[in-house]
Formats: sequence, structure tokens, C-alpha cells
Amino acid sequence: MLPNSSGTGARSPRPGHASLTRRRLLAAAPAAMLATAAAACGTSGSSGRTAKSPKGKVTLTYGLWDLTQLPAMKQIIAEFEKAHRNITIRTAVTPWDSYWTKLKTAATGGSAPDVFWMTIDSFKLYASGGVLLPLDDSIKRDGVDIGQYVPAVTNGYQWKGQQFGIPKDTNSFGLFYNKELFAKASVAPPSPNWTWDDLVAAAVKLTDKGTGVHGIAAPLVDVQGYYLTIPQAGGFVISPDGRSSGYDKPGTIKGLEFWTDLINKHHASPTLQQLTDTDALSMFTSGKVAMYYGGSWDPVAIAAVPYTKKNADVAPLPKGPKDATFYANGLANVVYAKTKYPEESWEFVKFLGSKAAARIQAGTGTVIPAYRGEESAYAEAIPQFNLRAFVDQLPNARTFPSSVQTSVWSDNALKVFAASWSGQEPVARTAGDVAAQMNSALAAEPS
Repeated sequence: MLPNSSGTGARSPRPGHASLTRRRLLAAAPAAMLATAAAACGTSGSSGRTAKSPKGKVTLTYGLWDLTQLPAMKQIIAEFEKAHRNITIRTAVTPWDSYWTKLKTAATGGSAPDVFWMTIDSFKLYASGGVLLPLDDSIKRDGVDIGQYVPAVTNGYQWKGQQFGIPKDTNSFGLFYNKELFAKASVAPPSPNWTWDDLVAAAVKLTDKGTGVHGIAAPLVDVQGYYLTIPQAGGFVISPDGRSSGYDKPGTIKGLEFWTDLINKHHASPTLQQLTDTDALSMFTSGKVAMYYGGSWDPVAIAAVPYTKKNADVAPLPKGPKDATFYANGLANVVYAKTKYPEESWEFVKFLGSKAAARIQAGTGTVIPAYRGEESAYAEAIPQFNLRAFVDQLPNARTFPSSVQTSVWSDNALKVFAASWSGQEPVARTAGDVAAQMNSALAAEPS
């Protein structure tokens, strides 16, 4: 992002989370612009140490965007402040739609928060621009085991061999389904062994034109849409070296066709226009679609609707032709390279990445902590749903596709693929166009 998916729009985006209208940056700052600003502020790869106030008291500003998570973050902050009497944390909550614009302006002006939330698809832009403080020396000095976090998230915050973020949480995904609609259509509930073929067969049977119910929603989204099925079909979005697109590869095309076929071939999903008029989650919670590919941030919203609180549940993602992997975004806490208090900021970030903080986050049922071994509280937070399905799939997570200017090619993909979702162009053609634009954009980025 500079956005999720996830994920954190109609609902607050969760880690990595979400559709174009919810998760794309409104104003992405070029890396050169950020680098120039960092240099003007006297910032390099590491920040100089600045003295504390005469009384030794320090106030750190913590930038975040999600009001849903604020109570848990306040609880974590209270625990931190008990153990660090000389440090006060002031939260700066900015709505998602303006978070990145405000952060860009603050970073280029030398006044960004001391510590703030970062996403994988925005990270490389800020790291390459010299806005973030490398954490390797502090990690080594304090013996922080970076291996205790979900690898897909940890790896997403590395740039040129350095670690810039301590993982906060991670996305996972599942197949939400409506038990009442399944029973009415005499369709057995999804099982852990379901394949794409099983899902398609069920979606067709669940579709009832007379009642206006569709078997599944196939929206044009990346995070909880084709970023799940592309790796399952053996494709990829971006090459491991980050220099070339995989959109024109056979496996990738197959992963995209999974969604377009649900609309245009099997007629088991609402049309692109219908899903533009009413988002997929709203269709699911109103009983108009029987299945919904959702993120680990969705259960709270689904449980808030009495109908789906009673009738919904979640199953693992159906398996694709190759494997069950998926791309997962996740947030990290990062330190501003120009902070006046780098040591105190590091102490706060270290605590935010601790087992104690992970346990507090997990208990909300809103996010899965990236700290491994602390997922159980999340799985038990909303007992009527099988949230264990999200947790058990974490070993299948791959690092979210990103580059220095992720939004340049990811936004274009969503625009171009509309012709395939609407049935106007074959996927192979639009995927080729997306790959060509993406390759040009990657070639223009710093290596």
C-alpha cells in the first residue's frame, strides 16, 4: 500500500487487507522524494542519538489507523508504561483513507510519528527512501529472536539485508459459508479436503435464481481474491528477485480464471456490476450469497450481524491444483529514522512485538498475532465460528507481493482485469497486458 489486504471503506481495513476502494493508497510518494526529504532532515541508514528531556521523561507518538484495534493497543500501551515509567505513549489515530497521505507529508517534512504501523506493500517505498530506522543492531544487542514470528511477515520487512520492522500481526483466509442455505439446498458443508472442483459444484447447486441467491461471491479483489488462488495454481505475482511479473504465466492465468469462471461460465456468482453496487461481505451477511472468501479480520463484522452470527461458519480454503498456499500480508511496527528518541522507540517496538502484547491482541478476535504460539486466544475469541481454520493455515502463508512502488502495478491490475470479470476479454489477454505494464514499472524502480 503507500494500502490490505487481510486486510485492515465500509469496514476498517485489517492487515493487508482488502479491495481497491478500501486498501489502495490515495497518494504514493516516489522513493526519490522520500530519500531527498530524509537527506534534508539529516537522516541516513541509522539515526543519531538525541538526549532526553532534563527530567528524563519521554513522550513517543504512535501512529495507527484502526479504531477497532485501539482498545487492545491502549491495553498494551498501559502495560508498557507500567514497566517504563519514564516513557509516555501518545496514540495518533488517522482514518485509513488519509493515513498514508498524512504519513507521506509528515515523513517528507521530518515530523512522522516515532513509531507507526506499516504494511508489506508500502514498506519498500519507505525503506528505500530512508524513512525507517534499521533494527538489526538493537535486535542483536537485546537478543530478540526474529524467528519467533510468522516467516511470511518477517521476510516482508527486510530490505537490502536489513530488518526494519517487528511483525505485529498476520493475515490468514478462510471460506465462510451459510449453514442455513447449505441445508436448504441439501449440500454438505465444506470439509478440510475440499478442492476447487468441490467448491464449484456446491456453488452451482446453491445458486437459486428464483430467490436471488448465488452460491458464492467472486469480487474483483486481490488480497482475498486472486492472491489466494494464483499460488494455489502454481503461479506467482512477482518473481523472487522482485524484477519481473508472473501475471502472464499459465499457473497465474489459471488462478485468475477460477474467479472469472464462477461469474461467466458457471453463473454461480453475482456479476461484477452487482458486486460493485453491493460488496461481497454485505451480500453474505444478508443471505444473498452462500459462500464468501474472507480474511481473518472478518469474523468480528460477521458475528455482529444476528443472521450470520447464527448461520455462518468458516472452513479452510479449498485446495487448488498445486497446493494450499496463499499470499499473506501483515502489519509491523517500525521506527521513524528521524525520531528524537531511538532507544525509547525501540523499547516500545520490542514490547509491541512481545508475547504479552500478542496475547492481548489475539483475545480480541480481530487479528492473528504474528508471534507464533499465541494464536489460540484468537481461535477461541468467537466460539461460534471455527477460527482455528485461519490459524491452522498459517504455515501455508507466502510473503505478500510487493516492490518499491507496489501500487503502480497492483492498482493497474485491478483496473485491467475488470474486462475479464465482466466477460468482455479473456483472462489470458488482460493478464498479458498487466504483465507488460508491471514489467515496465519494475524496470523503472531502484534495484
